[in-house]
Amino acid sequence: MTDKHDKRDKRGEGGEGGRRGEGDEPSARDERDALRRAWDELVATARRTVADGLVVGTSGNVSVRVGDTVLVTPTGVPYDRLTRDDIVGVGLDGRQVLGSLRPTSELPMHLAVYRLTDARAVVHTHAAHATAVSVLVPELPLIHYMAADLGGPVRVAPYATYGTPELAENMIRALSDRTACLLQNHGTIAFGASLDQAYDRTAQLEWMCRVWLLSSSVPGLAPALLSPDQLEEVAERLQGYGQKR
Repeated sequence: MTDKHDKRDKRGEGGEGGRRGEGDEPSARDERDALRRAWDELVATARRTVADGLVVGTSGNVSVRVGDTVLVTPTGVPYDRLTRDDIVGVGLDGRQVLGSLRPTSELPMHLAVYRLTDARAVVHTHAAHATAVSVLVPELPLIHYMAADLGGPVRVAPYATYGTPELAENMIRALSDRTACLLQNHGTIAFGASLDQAYDRTAQLEWMCRVWLLSSSVPGLAPALLSPDQLEEVAERLQGYGQKR
């Protein structure tokens, strides 16, 4: 005869996709549910980067932090093939704690952001206009006031090979007092308090890069740029922007 405790162990254990045991503690069940919801949101955001033309193929990557676990897209897997059973999670030390697929090769960049900021989500893309700007200037000129939402003029992190600690270090310096930066000859990275915010900042950065490229390409004309004082005024106004909760 199997007692109640043994029955729970046989039915409730296994991977993240395993069946929930009847005797699971509520806190463990809540944690699993939170991880599943976060993974579903991460996959949806990753697919959005493809649909919106911010990445091509399996380039770029997305992550979200749930407690001390960082869920991240796996390396080399098309986003439309990802299911709930493909969940990939690592600790803040980089040790894999969930899933069997290997995490993105850009994991050092994601972990560096989480260790040094209060970010809950990170989006990295190879957006075309932003990448073009990254090879032309050391920072995106103040072409639009929404630069204030990113903390100020968006800097370009010097080039380093993808997936290396050097690239993560260059990125962190460019992100000082910022929520997004460009990666030279590479793309963009942005973070936020949620996946929606990190994605919106990514899309906003790509749009500003496109505006600057378009306006600066007209022969004989130079785009009018904002001053630091004008940007600071916008930053103050943005603090009260949107609906109060």
